[in-house]
Amino acid sequence: QVQLIESGGGLVQAGGSLRLSCTASGRTFSNYAMGWFRQAPGKEREFVGGISASGGLTRYGDSVKGRFTISRDNAKNTVYLQMNILKPEDTAIYYCAGDRNSAISTLVRSYVYWGQGTQVTVSS
Repeated sequence: QVQLIESGGGLVQAGGSLRLSCTASGRTFSNYAMGWFRQAPGKEREFVGGISASGGLTRYGDSVKGRFTISRDNAKNTVYLQMNILKPEDTAIYYCAGDRNSAISTLVRSYVYWGQGTQVTVSS
């Protein structure tokens, strides 16, 4: 069983930056692709980005390309989401997720491990 714990959310002004962290328990973290999703009130959960198990490949949702960066440190069992040039429409609960496969998936149903979420609020 893998547990994921996010941190780093908060309130920031438009144009600002935040870095989210997600730390995983368990010895097999380095075997899993990891993803970040977000969900705003009344909306479906949206793929933000993902990173392959090795960290060599990343993929992003269209709305965050060029502004967000995913990285991981397998020695620390941690994946990061650096968010720059934040916009009010980025406001949502952000979730870290783990996929048993090593390749990146954009689909919610591919991920079997989920964190509790962390709130990100961007004021205009």
